[in-house]
Amino acid sequence: MPSLKALRTRINSVKSTQKITSAMKMVAASKLRRAQTQAEAARPYAQRMERMLGSLGANVAGSPTAPRLLVGSGKDQVHLLVAITGDRGLAGAFNSNIGRLTRNLARKLESEGKTVKIFAVGRKGRDFLRREMGSRVVGDINFAGKKMVSFADAQEIAAQVTSMLDAGAFDVCTLVYNRFASVISQIPTESRLIPAPLPEVKAGDATETKASYEFEPDEETILARLLPQNLAIQIYRALLENAAGFYSSQMTSMDNATRNAGDMIKRLSQNYNRARQANITRELIEIISGAEAL
Repeated sequence: MPSLKALRTRINSVKSTQKITSAMKMVAASKLRRAQTQAEAARPYAQRMERMLGSLGANVAGSPTAPRLLVGSGKDQVHLLVAITGDRGLAGAFNSNIGRLTRNLARKLESEGKTVKIFAVGRKGRDFLRREMGSRVVGDINFAGKKMVSFADAQEIAAQVTSMLDAGAFDVCTLVYNRFASVISQIPTESRLIPAPLPEVKAGDATETKASYEFEPDEETILARLLPQNLAIQIYRALLENAAGFYSSQMTSMDNATRNAGDMIKRLSQNYNRARQANITRELIEIISGAEAL
């Protein structure tokens, strides 16, 4: 059995850890409120923009002058996976879930004869994917040290994706991120960016897919402005969803760690009391035995 001094040292160490995890839980909870509000506010606009461009893509599909950001390259051979994770850990399986989903998706595409490239957003995802699929990682970016992501960060990522598309580096681009569902639920999600996903056609609803659009001043001018903005908006929504999911996962993990530390302190205190009582009993026995010997 460990000595009393060793048990006291262990108890004090666990108490210090408990204070740290409790503080991190409160910090994550305070950041979660803002991140959740931002993620929920960004959803309606991003979803409506996605549906509108999807419907527009159905109208111009097959046109030789259709923008590549809207209809892609027309091929399906080279896939770019943009994996979004956090820059920090201590958030349970939050980061590893995206890493595994990206890895499984890459292996599935490669089994179909496709070529896979990965662009990692976030330091934890970069490290995971470089260990698992280092040869496929073609670029990475992280926002370590920033208090919160901004639309300018999404625009930076969108600019890199656009430049890769213009260079013919990929045909299809898919976004992989954690969608915030609730404080205790983050759903790993795949979302296709390029080409824009076409709306599903239902029986008797073909007119919705073939909606008519009038452009003022002209189609090329509007799409040249709208398509890069949509790409940045979809990435920004994913970054906000990811941030909200990260803080909720970190808050839950730190809460569990604080509870586990409390349970460990209780067990160690019981062991300490038993050891102390055993020492007292042994000393009393020695005193009584010595007195009887006299």
